[in-house]
Amino acid sequence: MTWLGDAARLRRHRVPAVLITQIGVRGHAPREPGAKMIATADAVLGTIGGGNLELTAVDRARELLAEAISVPETLTLRLNDKARNRHGRQCCGGEVVLLFEPLPVVPAVAIFGVGHVGLELARILSRHDIELHLTDSRPEQIEAARALEPGEATVHLHHSVLPEEILEDLPPGAHVLIMTHDHAEDFSLCDQVLRTPGLGSVGLIGSSAKWARFRTMLAESGHDAATIDTIQSPIGLSTLSGKHPATIAVSVAADLLARFPSAVQGDPS
Repeated sequence: MTWLGDAARLRRHRVPAVLITQIGVRGHAPREPGAKMIATADAVLGTIGGGNLELTAVDRARELLAEAISVPETLTLRLNDKARNRHGRQCCGGEVVLLFEPLPVVPAVAIFGVGHVGLELARILSRHDIELHLTDSRPEQIEAARALEPGEATVHLHHSVLPEEILEDLPPGAHVLIMTHDHAEDFSLCDQVLRTPGLGSVGLIGSSAKWARFRTMLAESGHDAATIDTIQSPIGLSTLSGKHPATIAVSVAADLLARFPSAVQGDPS
């Protein structure tokens, strides 16, 4: 189906959209039940019949996008000469019910360092509808990540001896977690993160003593205090203690997921 391909392409290019489906028809209407189209902020893909009906549907879809609404909703429109809708009248003589399903851009998370904690964290996050970027300078760790059980996440694996080069290719708003095996690599990533605009939250694994050293080094590298403070360290929930990799991963994942929209977390409400 064309709309499936369109939806997949928009997701791949991280373009928010709304899927519009004609779920009910009474009397005469331009299209049959099940007709679909997709609206983005500046494009329309497919058709539910054109005219006032379609113009009204596109307007509502774009309002949902502008308001960042993620909950589906329905709209009933009468198509007769006595029912004036937003763009005038459409005299087919029937009534249609439209379903609007927002297709938001999913969150992106980049884990730098797929060691014990990073791999456990990847296992948790791979079960969520996100884009997950896993980067390590060690090829064997990338191979270990390939063995992750498939989940809902779209997983991207990056092997790079200069992991900081991956930063500029991350999606806008990507959340970054730095947890490599090498403190020098960690510092280089922290320095480059602060020079890379458009990222989401940034977290660094480690102790308070490690972060105190890094703060001094980052200041010496030319970063002001307010910019340095955008990095969270230590990471995870302060209320969940424990040093086992799986425990740390649960703590970090819980803190990160709290930053995501409820729809991504799977809120049943």
